[in-house]
Amino acid sequence: MTEIAPTTLADLRGEIDRIDSEMHALLMERSQIIETLIAVKKTQVSGSAFRPGREADMMKRLALRHKGLLPLDTVEGIWRIIIATFTYVQANYAVHADVSGGDAAMRDSARFHFGFTVPFITHEHARAVIAAVAESAGDLGIFRMDLGASAGVWWRDLIGPERPKIIARLPFIERPDHPAGTPVYCIAKPLADAAVREIVLYAARVERWSETLRAGLAQHLAEVSASAADGSHLSLLVAASGEVEQSAIRAALEPAGLSEFAEIGSHAARFAVKSAR
Repeated sequence: MTEIAPTTLADLRGEIDRIDSEMHALLMERSQIIETLIAVKKTQVSGSAFRPGREADMMKRLALRHKGLLPLDTVEGIWRIIIATFTYVQANYAVHADVSGGDAAMRDSARFHFGFTVPFITHEHARAVIAAVAESAGDLGIFRMDLGASAGVWWRDLIGPERPKIIARLPFIERPDHPAGTPVYCIAKPLADAAVREIVLYAARVERWSETLRAGLAQHLAEVSASAADGSHLSLLVAASGEVEQSAIRAALEPAGLSEFAEIGSHAARFAVKSAR
């Protein structure tokens, strides 16, 4: 027997109530699985549950399959809150933010990507964010990608095996009308088993700069994302494709008098859509 679709307002509202109830039940079921996961892992170390590679992949798949009346902004926001909150209940963490370029954009980014359950702590500059994350049990930090030379050589604070590293570039989904569209780096203590290496970031220190050097990097799918004077030298933040060997990037920089070279993080490649609607 063919089921007759609801046609009255009462029927339609009843269907909405049913779906709402099922969504709530699924969230509670998800929480039960997370409880079991915590027991299996036998740890609630702060920050240990964050998986930027998995999250970036999930956001991409969400954007690719989404259709219909509901704006992508809303769907992405709902998923981000679900992911961030369940990550938080697995292992509590706070988000530290550099608000030197304005509080509103950073607060929007933090709340959109991590929700309201996760504590939000502000700082006056990127280096303070890095220091706070380094001193924490496993917090996250965010700061704008376009900080400029006045922010100093902040990326050198990420050098060292135990120092925080860049683990994500937010937002995961980029579009012109994104409600939290300010491009930011997200840092955490090293997450070797959870890192995604589509784009790898390096801190380099050279004696001089030239367009020839820029062209050489471009041949190896690399570019300078930021630069600043560093005494008599120039410090560079270099972003390169994860498919390129580190030795090739180093070799491209050698002609400039390379004196320091270190990997300081990685993140998913840029994923863009035209519009949220």
